[in-house]
Amino acid sequence: MAIIDMVRWAPQGDKTIYAYRFPHTNLSTYTQLVVQESQEAVLFSKGQIMGKFGPGKHTLNTENLPILRNLFGIPFGGKNPFTAEVWFVNKVQMANLDWSMANLPIHDADYNAQIPLAFQGRYGLKLVDAEKFLVKIVGTKEIFDQDDLTDQFLGEFTSKSKSIIVSYMQANRLGFKYITANFDDISRYLQTELSPFWKDIGFELTKFYLTDVMIDKSTPEGVKIAEAISQRSSMDITGHTWQQEQMFGVASGAVEGMNGSQGGLLGGLMAMGMMGGMGGMGAGNNNLMQPTGYASNMQQPNQMGGMQQPVQQPQAKMVFCSHCAKPIPAGIQFCPNCGHKYNPCPNCGRDNDESAKRCVGCGAALQAASGNHCPHCNASIPAGATFCPNCGQPTQMGDRCSRCGSSVQPGTKFCPKCGNKIG
Repeated sequence: MAIIDMVRWAPQGDKTIYAYRFPHTNLSTYTQLVVQESQEAVLFSKGQIMGKFGPGKHTLNTENLPILRNLFGIPFGGKNPFTAEVWFVNKVQMANLDWSMANLPIHDADYNAQIPLAFQGRYGLKLVDAEKFLVKIVGTKEIFDQDDLTDQFLGEFTSKSKSIIVSYMQANRLGFKYITANFDDISRYLQTELSPFWKDIGFELTKFYLTDVMIDKSTPEGVKIAEAISQRSSMDITGHTWQQEQMFGVASGAVEGMNGSQGGLLGGLMAMGMMGGMGGMGAGNNNLMQPTGYASNMQQPNQMGGMQQPVQQPQAKMVFCSHCAKPIPAGIQFCPNCGHKYNPCPNCGRDNDESAKRCVGCGAALQAASGNHCPHCNASIPAGATFCPNCGQPTQMGDRCSRCGSSVQPGTKFCPKCGNKIG
């Protein structure tokens, strides 16, 4: 077997190779070892490390490798053959390694729900301890490249990263909406926590970046959650409620379902009526968005043993509480469910927040209504109104017409409604 006079390695191709084993082991004390600037060479023989060499040109004699005397009994001087494995280690800093993880369920602090997230990022590694890397990782492989590194540690790396991300978000009560604003802090925290893992196998984690986070839509649950968050964001931007969202869907369905020879006009009219109850999103009857009261309509037996015609009982108008969204009777002063003060719109009767300047249902101004209240139901009424828009009762207490029962101002001689003489 011929003695190798020159040992060197010149990497070829675009793939990053971290470790390369020289294919021949028949060396001598005259063999020249050439190590490039970005490399380090490590010699193994009989299971032991014979020596490590940095950049430059080296002669593998007993002066550079005193252990040759102990392992092979080679005296000083002369061309003496011996066998050894030469490993070249690439110590160039790489910062273009991608990482990603999916289906990471996190209890979100903003939505108070379990949300599956997917993360992406990049990190950089630098090989700093060639001996530890070769002994612990490479083993009997002839070439150890970037794919071998990521494949071998993908499971452990992903598991550690997931655990660190979850603990960080829980400790800082960080929700999905604010992750992007904290990318730098999360990246630094991950780099600090993952550095011991890479250091144990001879690497330095020089960089670590979190570049993207999103709802994981790889499962049906993830798709539903993403749609729900998108719908909620839309409602926050436009200011409409969930009830209005549902009514809009019903109106759209009416138009689509009735497009035809007979239903086009009817569908359009129905949709316009439905849209009237959607606040500032359309004009029409705002009461379509309000719940209605129910009165008993059962037939009752009369004195003769028969069944009398059902008596239609007056129904109390119901509205939604603006604080707890539960139906309440119009005209009360406080919600029986949450205690919120009823602040009705003078135009449609919808309950509004006390700080609201305009009605969320019909858009009517609420400021002008402050100070005038119905003497019967205590609802706010516009200045100069004769009848309460909420209960229909006259707004001012006074005389009543003996013919039509209308309320008239004190001192009025004739009823302004039917012309009957008063008094």
